[in-house]
Amino acid sequence: MNKLMKAIQSVLGGEVYVQATEKGVLHTTDQARIWTAKGYGWQAMATAAVASLIVRPTTTAIMTFYNNTSKNFVIERVFAHNLVSIANGQFGIWLCVHPIGMTAPTNDITIRNSTRGLVAGTEGIFDNGASVNDNGWFPWGESQMSVTATVPGSLAQALIDGKIIIPPTAALSASCVSQTAVVTVCMGLHYFSVPVSEMNLD
Repeated sequence: MNKLMKAIQSVLGGEVYVQATEKGVLHTTDQARIWTAKGYGWQAMATAAVASLIVRPTTTAIMTFYNNTSKNFVIERVFAHNLVSIANGQFGIWLCVHPIGMTAPTNDITIRNSTRGLVAGTEGIFDNGASVNDNGWFPWGESQMSVTATVPGSLAQALIDGKIIIPPTAALSASCVSQTAVVTVCMGLHYFSVPVSEMNLD
C-alpha cells in the first residue's frame, strides 16, 4: 500500500506533501544554495587597500558591516586580498561581532553584487576604518603568506558558513593582523540577507 509523506512547514506550521521525482527519489540541498536561488546572496568589499595591524585589534576596524534592515545577515565568508607586502609577509583575519543597538556607521564606497545576477542593492552599511566598541575580537580562518614583495595576490579567507549571524542594528567588524604594517589588504564579505520569518527555530 502506497503512503504519502508529509512534513511540517517551518514558517506557517502546516502540513505539506514532500515532493519527489517521478521514480520516488528525494533530493536534498544545502540551505546556502536555496538562499542563493532566492536571491538572498550578496557580496561587498572595499575599493582600496589599507595597512594591516601589527597588534590585536581594538577600537578601529579595517571594515565594519552594519545591518540596517529588518532581516538577518547570515555571514558566509570574510576575505582579505593582499595588495602590497614584503617577502613572506604573513597576515590573518580577526572578527568582532557588535551587539544589537549599535549606532550606524558611515556608508563608504564599496563594490557590491548579487550571487544570483540581481541588481546590486543598498542593504547593509559598509564602513572603512570605523571607530567601534571593542566587543571582543577573535581570529578566524587560516593565515596566509605573501611569497614575494612585488607580486600581489595572496588571499586569506575565514569560512564562516553561517556561524555568525548579524541581526538588525548589529554589526560585524573585520581587521587583518600581520607582522608588519607594510602588508596592505582590501577586505570584504559574502553574506545572505534572510527574512527573520525564515529563521524561526521554534
